[in-house]
Amino acid sequence: MKYLYILITALLLAACSVPATHSGEGQPVSLSHATLLGMAEADSFVVATVKNPWDTTRTLATYVMVPDSLPMPRHLPQGTVVRTPLRRAVVTSAVHLALLADLDALGGVGGVTDAGYIVSQRIRDYLQRHPNVADMGQSMQPNVERMRMDKVDAVLVSPFENAGHGALDNAGIPLIECADYMETSPLARAEWMRFYGRLFGVGQRADSLFAVVEQAYLACKKRVARRGSGPRPTVMSDLMQRGTWYQPSGRSTMGQFIADAGGRNLWADRTENGSVSLSFESVFQRAAKADVWLVKYGQQTDLSYAQMLRDMPQAAQFAPWQKHRVYACNTFSVPFYEEVPFHPERLLQNLADIFGGRTPQGSDVYYTPVKQ
Repeated sequence: MKYLYILITALLLAACSVPATHSGEGQPVSLSHATLLGMAEADSFVVATVKNPWDTTRTLATYVMVPDSLPMPRHLPQGTVVRTPLRRAVVTSAVHLALLADLDALGGVGGVTDAGYIVSQRIRDYLQRHPNVADMGQSMQPNVERMRMDKVDAVLVSPFENAGHGALDNAGIPLIECADYMETSPLARAEWMRFYGRLFGVGQRADSLFAVVEQAYLACKKRVARRGSGPRPTVMSDLMQRGTWYQPSGRSTMGQFIADAGGRNLWADRTENGSVSLSFESVFQRAAKADVWLVKYGQQTDLSYAQMLRDMPQAAQFAPWQKHRVYACNTFSVPFYEEVPFHPERLLQNLADIFGGRTPQGSDVYYTPVKQ
């Protein structure tokens, strides 16, 4: 009886010590920044859970990634089963194409949408050298029949609130919900590369790249903090469009960039996600004496002070225009949207140079001084 008691006690203690993750969904992958993504790894599969960005108490999608080198397990958690690595995926965003180029995983891409809007020269060159990568039309109206014919194994899509994906919803093809763009901090979005890396069979490579990106970002942030407690330059953003002027809130990704780079976002007190829509009067009230003006725009020619004045005569009333402290990024020629999401350390250094009074230099520069 004594030995039986000892055996039962040992079994009970062992049962109590088994982590909850042994329920069949694997061991959690430690994510340091991402808030909308969770992952767990088991011996024969990886589970990725994407939260609904508009109601984080709910799940938007769950993916069970099973290597195609292994037989399909008899028992799997609930979710969309995806055989990895993806070999004929359709990528609907140049952002993710640029990441896959960094991970040397473009070989898993079988089709793209919106090919004519790709800015990155290296992606354009790759597509020209690989005509087997199909043009699947526009991202909002992709060629679903071509996808079926080509037997694509997944489509990377961007989710939108209270909206589906049209004909893709009934195509019988796994849809990978790329909700990374809804994260509110630069490193949180960049960490999603660890999920995409596992989809394309380069998980370790993605983990290593993110470690480098994270280290560089935090090191730059630390250098900025060592500048001291003096006044930070006040920052206004972008141009008025059709009577509305959008400024980054304190909870937006750009707002976080400005703060981490040593600037003072003039709308840091606003708690909306993303940008805040404002009237000219509201912007002028706060930003008339701003120190720095950051402008993103898209056109064939570079922005000039003269053009700013022609397009918006009120620009001359702002101190950065008067003092030539306007820095601009032409997204028609600079791959800002394609590179920054997964390389936030590059933009952070660019902004840190500007806010520190240095001329931005190097190959990874997005905002440059507007020519006088």
